[in-house]
Amino acid sequence: MTQIAFILLCHKDPEGIIAQALRLTATGDCIAIHFDARARPADFDRIRAALAENPRVAFARRRLKCGWGEWSLVAATLEAVRAAEAAFPGATHFYMLSGDCMPIKTAEYVHRWLEENEADCIESFDFFASDWIKTGIKEERLIYRHWFNERQRKGLFYASMNLQRRLGLARAVPEDLKIRIGSQWWCLRRRTVEAVLQFIRQRRDVMRFFRTTWIPDETFFQTIVAHLVPEREIRSRTLTFLMFTDYGMPVTFYDDHHDLLLSQDYLFARKISPEAKELKERLGTLYASTGRDFDTGGDGRRQFAFLTERGRVGRRFAPRFWETEASLGRSRTLMLVTCKKWHVAKRLVDRVRQVTNLPAVDYLFNEEGTPLPDLGGLQIGLPKRMRHRRALVRMLFDYWQTDRLVLCLDPASTDLIQDFYNDRARVRLLEIDCEFTDDYLVGHARRVGLAGPHTAPAAMAQLLPTIRYDVRFESDRLRDMNLAGHVRIRQSASADENALPLAEFLGIPVEAAREIAATDYLFVD
Repeated sequence: MTQIAFILLCHKDPEGIIAQALRLTATGDCIAIHFDARARPADFDRIRAALAENPRVAFARRRLKCGWGEWSLVAATLEAVRAAEAAFPGATHFYMLSGDCMPIKTAEYVHRWLEENEADCIESFDFFASDWIKTGIKEERLIYRHWFNERQRKGLFYASMNLQRRLGLARAVPEDLKIRIGSQWWCLRRRTVEAVLQFIRQRRDVMRFFRTTWIPDETFFQTIVAHLVPEREIRSRTLTFLMFTDYGMPVTFYDDHHDLLLSQDYLFARKISPEAKELKERLGTLYASTGRDFDTGGDGRRQFAFLTERGRVGRRFAPRFWETEASLGRSRTLMLVTCKKWHVAKRLVDRVRQVTNLPAVDYLFNEEGTPLPDLGGLQIGLPKRMRHRRALVRMLFDYWQTDRLVLCLDPASTDLIQDFYNDRARVRLLEIDCEFTDDYLVGHARRVGLAGPHTAPAAMAQLLPTIRYDVRFESDRLRDMNLAGHVRIRQSASADENALPLAEFLGIPVEAAREIAATDYLFVD
């Protein structure tokens, strides 16, 4: 039978810690608490007094003063692990939590998940080969000894590291270890925890090494577990849902994130705001309930980014030095077709090819698989196409030996559209205004990865208004640019009404434009 010993690292909010301990132990599990020695003694006394009679609660034998990035965080974790291992012989799993974590599934679901997945869940990526570290020092974390906290004593931190570098004091990693890195929030089986404790008793050299590494909570357990446990028994993931902003700060969840959290393929979430009292109450009630099923997916990060990044309109494509003087040619006409429903734009340009024989290219800057002629490798891959966009389009003009070319672009690509308008060539823009049903927007969210087949209806309902507004915003932004030669055709208009702007855009007779506009399947979803 599964029993979890939760390893709780905390430093504030005694009432919240008490509530968390009571909640987790009420369903038959256990908890070992390390409360930071920097915190107020009265807060710790309050926690001990409130939980003294609970046999499922243990406390770390020593309380340490913890600092971000320091060995003290690992040492505190080990103190709590040792306490749990000794106090709870029936515990089958050891699960790391912070005081800001809350369950996002029922205890019944959590236990069943652990029973069905016989493995250790801990992020485990190659320290040197992976890109897990996005900014700051990397190998210097390991090869130099760190005695000062970079956040508190930045000058001494870097002076010490630079001195070691100048004196050639770089050290080697213990030769039998392959350093791994990942999140500090893990769930390990009992036999793995026992093996780790035995290993660190025997390998004092490894302990000495990690004591002076920087941010060892991201490498210590990750490395030792990978050293002791076969790879097939490790799931390189955390069971705690957490995200970081683009400033590197943990995302905080509030009352209105309830449905988003429950739909994620995780067991707990971090960090829950202290002010999110309704969310905490609902999640606490959820944990104790039974008979609940969950439709889960892995789309939470993309949904959060989509919902929070609206309005950040910036210039992504600054001019490159090799393109500032490049031009498509004064005598050439580039006709841009923009539509959020890509299949509609593709049907339109296909009819343009048939009726006018004009060369037309689908979404070459948005879709990797757009058919293109061989242009010496310049057409391979979206990043390369984007870097050399004017050169690429100029080569398409040359390839077809034409002065008129039609391209499809997504309406969100306003920087790209503006860049072409800045060229010496004549540029026109045709915007196709479509109608969007809720079913279509749901499909769109799934196609672009904002939602999955198991996204909860409540989470989808939260997304739809934002997606619909996003589509309208892109159209409004195009109109606000006041681009010359910008015309529109509409799904709600008749073929006769659409023929006039289409003829103006393509520079063809109205009769030919009407033949294109009258395509009966043009707007079919």
